[in-house]
Amino acid sequence: MKHLLLLLYLSLLPLFATPSIVLELEMKGAIGPAGSDYLKNAIANAQNQNAVMVLIKLDTPGGLLESTREMVQDIANSPLPVIVYVSPKGARAASAGTYLLYASHIAAMAPGTNLGAATPVPLMPVSKAVDSNNTSTLEKKVLNDAMAYIKSLAQLNDRNISWGLDAVEKAKSISAKDALSFKVIDFIADGTDELLKKLDGRVVKVAGESVTLQTKDAVIVHYEADYKTKFLAVITNPNIAYLLMLTALYGILLEFMSPGAIFPGVIGAISGVTALYALNIIPFNYAGLFLILLGISFMITEVFVAGFGILGVGGVISFAFGSVLLFDAQTLGNSVSIPIVIAFSIVSLFFFILIVRLFLESQSAKIVTGSEEMVGSSAEVVAVHKKDYHVLCHGERWAVASESDLKIGQSVEVVDLAGLVLKVKPIKE
Repeated sequence: MKHLLLLLYLSLLPLFATPSIVLELEMKGAIGPAGSDYLKNAIANAQNQNAVMVLIKLDTPGGLLESTREMVQDIANSPLPVIVYVSPKGARAASAGTYLLYASHIAAMAPGTNLGAATPVPLMPVSKAVDSNNTSTLEKKVLNDAMAYIKSLAQLNDRNISWGLDAVEKAKSISAKDALSFKVIDFIADGTDELLKKLDGRVVKVAGESVTLQTKDAVIVHYEADYKTKFLAVITNPNIAYLLMLTALYGILLEFMSPGAIFPGVIGAISGVTALYALNIIPFNYAGLFLILLGISFMITEVFVAGFGILGVGGVISFAFGSVLLFDAQTLGNSVSIPIVIAFSIVSLFFFILIVRLFLESQSAKIVTGSEEMVGSSAEVVAVHKKDYHVLCHGERWAVASESDLKIGQSVEVVDLAGLVLKVKPIKE
């Protein structure tokens, strides 16, 4: 009887067993501060849900080295196994993605993917001619540091050291099939289901302890980034940061042109503060920013100086070049879109040459209504009583004061207005 009950218990036990949880997060696009926060929060959330591992689906052209180092530290110090899976087909783990793949407890790739080209790229050019290879001391330091970094990650997770060094020093790239044969990754998996099957029963070392993965019937839970991380991802996008900066410039200029409008100033101030926050997080080229400001200055000067359009054209060229140079695609993973640069260059020229000029013309236009318009107008004397005169001006009868004697029917010019009395002088015929 006891044996029968034990057999019944063992047969029913799987029905009440809690399935394993795999926390999945997707990283697409450039690696930056938002991605670092996303991963850190995901690992903490995985612990709270008692997940068996964290699965990162990666597709990146690269990104910031500082954010990459933060993510590598999170992976290396994670209490749970972290699997980096380059997916879907056609995805890549270029530059910063290579470091994440080397740092992972298990590295996998989908067919038709690639990784590599992990040479660090400085944002600002550095001086040359320091040695026979024309490599500056700063470049050598950065390169040697990156090579030591990839080597330590390869040693930590028993990956191919020599190829990792070539990826950094010679910017080599490799396909998924070759990466498997060179022991850069652990296996190739065509889809998440196949990945979980290959992971099941695999033993990995996490925090110095051996952990056996149980992913056969695991439930995948997708982790969504919080609003703060999403907001950070939006404003640190070079295109968005660029648009925020220009919105701030135009908003503040419009507020100066029309004091009291409030709306342009408020939008400009908010955009300016947000743009400064974004530029404080992501590196940018000071030369590019200077060229943008120089271009705007030229276009404004074109409004006041008759330069046959030379300043305006030069301003557009300077503005466009500055926009292209503002963010480096190799450093950030992406840069400002060329169509956006062209569009805003044309809009800027239109704004400063046409809108500002129309504004200045409206400010200098002659007053056509109100008491100020009376000065300079002509009038006709209609009544004379000793030294008291009345004239007809703009269809209205006015009392006037004159230093000269006037007579009925005489034409006079209004030279001043004192209350309800016009000061006039005769018009010489």
